Parts: sequence; structure tokens; C-alpha cells
Amino acid sequence: MATFRKRGDKWQAQVRLKDQAPISRSFDRKSDAEAWAKRTEVALQCQPKRETSIAKLTLFDLLDRYEREVTPNKRGHSAERYMLRTLKSHRIASLVIDKLTPVQVAAYRDDRLAKVKGSSVRRELAILQHCLHIAASEWGIASLLNKNPVAGIAKPSSGRARDRRLTDEDARKIAEGLQATRNPYVKHAITFAIATGMRRGELLSLTWVNVDLTNRVAFLPMTKNGEARAVPLSSLAISVLTDLRGMRVERDTPAHVFPLSANALRLAWERMKRRAGIEDLRFHDLRHEAISRFFEVGLSVPEVRLISGHKDVRMLFRYTHLKAEDVAKKLSQM
Repeated sequence: MATFRKRGDKWQAQVRLKDQAPISRSFDRKSDAEAWAKRTEVALQCQPKRETSIAKLTLFDLLDRYEREVTPNKRGHSAERYMLRTLKSHRIASLVIDKLTPVQVAAYRDDRLAKVKGSSVRRELAILQHCLHIAASEWGIASLLNKNPVAGIAKPSSGRARDRRLTDEDARKIAEGLQATRNPYVKHAITFAIATGMRRGELLSLTWVNVDLTNRVAFLPMTKNGEARAVPLSSLAISVLTDLRGMRVERDTPAHVFPLSANALRLAWERMKRRAGIEDLRFHDLRHEAISRFFEVGLSVPEVRLISGHKDVRMLFRYTHLKAEDVAKKLSQM
């Protein structure tokens, strides 16, 4: 905010912004003083904010800067912001950095384990550890260089991989539940997920320009792991796409194969489950089901990796749950 006063034959202008020392200058004319004050206010507002002194720097300050500068560059920025809000609202965030020790981090871990699953706590701790690493290596917080307090504590188990498979009863209930679903794209999206193993985000990002029905391939320019992927299409997937092409109207042709928002599909999925009386089933379980079916029909590990996009074979096997009775049938034919 600028103030002006006449001192002798001069006009003195003073500019003061919050948390900054005032700046003043004298001019012969008041109009010159006013013009200078406007330019100075703009320049001061454009300057980066001065960092809190290291002695008073809290974990909240670091997490807040991390959210502003690092998180936006990540593909999973929305989910990470949610976890950062949890960290910033916890009492651990009020600690001065120099007082942050593995004991406090372990206390945070135990407090959160009483409320959420171990896998969620592991993700929160991973963000916290990375934040402190960035603070040490890039933001000049020398006290963290040799002692990241998250690195030394025991991390919760990520938990047993889900082994939920679709049963014939599930398929019947889903079909019944979808009868009352007004949006026809929802049914096709669920079927397509089972046929391709695509993640929900990949499925919703698929555009018609990236669908090649002749060569039976769907191209995903960007996936969760940051790489493009060409997905071979089964007969069931081709059938879904053929039906969807028949639904297109020339005057209102959607660019996306499934013109649904992520929230719309999520809500439709939850409503369908309530109508069908299905509780322990997630949309992501459809990806598990698809990958397991790929192995059951005899595809090799490299072939399934091509479809699913997994870089790590160990992660691929976490998504694979073969049925013992199906393997027994194969053995009986040996």
C-alpha cells in the first residue's frame, strides 16, 4: 500500500507490503511519486516470497512448497494433493524441521495405521520422504542432508494383493444391476475393461482416432507409467467398439470412445453395485480379472505385459490370480 506526504518542496512516496520493509522516495511532483509507487508495488508483488528462516521452518512449510512446486509435475497430482492435505493437517506438520526425528515420524505412522490401511500409510510416508529429500538436495536445507527421518523407520506392509475374481454370480448380478443404468456407455465401459485390462483412466482417455478396428489395436498415447501402449483387441473388445460406433451420431460425434467423466463412471459403478447387492468389488478388480483371463487362455508373460503395460513382472503377478480348478483341468489333459 502506498502513502504520500509533502515534505518541504518535495513529495515523498512510501510503499509498504505485508512482511516487507517499507521503501520510500522523494519527487518534485506528486504525479511522479504516484507513478513510481504503482511501478514499485507491482515489482514487489512479483518478487518470490522470502523463505521462512531455517530456525523457524516447519514441516508444513516444506510440504506446502512441495505441493506448489513438485506435485503439479506428477501424473498422479490429484491423489497426491489429497495425501498432502492429510500430512499438512496432522500435528506432525507443526514441528520445526530441526526437531523432526524418526521418533515423531514413527508416531505419525502408528497414528495413521489406527485409521487407514498400511498401503495408504506407505504412500504418505513415501511422499514425506521425497519431500525431505528435495528439501535437502534442492532447497538448501542442510540439516536434512545426512538424516532423512523417514528413511530409518519401519514401513507398514503393503498388504496382501487382492485376489478378487468375478464369479458367474457376479456376472449375473452386474447384468441385472446394469439394466437400470440409463447411460448406455457405462455397460460398454465395464465390458471393455474386462476385455482389455485397461485402467479406468486409460479407458476414458481412449479416442476414436486411436482405434484401429482393421488391425484390432487400440493405441494409448499416455499411460500411468508415462509410456505409450498399443493394446491388442479381443473379439469381445471389437464387439463393444462395433456397438459403440453404431451409437455415434454424425452431428454429435464424440472424440472419446467413452464420453464419460471419471466421476460419472465412478458414481454409476457404485449405484450399479448397490442395485445388484455386490459389496466387495472395485472397478480396478476388472483389470485383475482381465489379466488372469489372459493367462488362462494361454498367453505368455511377454504377451500379457504387452497388453497390460506392466514394466515389473512382479507387479504383473500381483494382478494375476489363476483359478486352481482351471489349472487342474489342463493338468488332466496331459
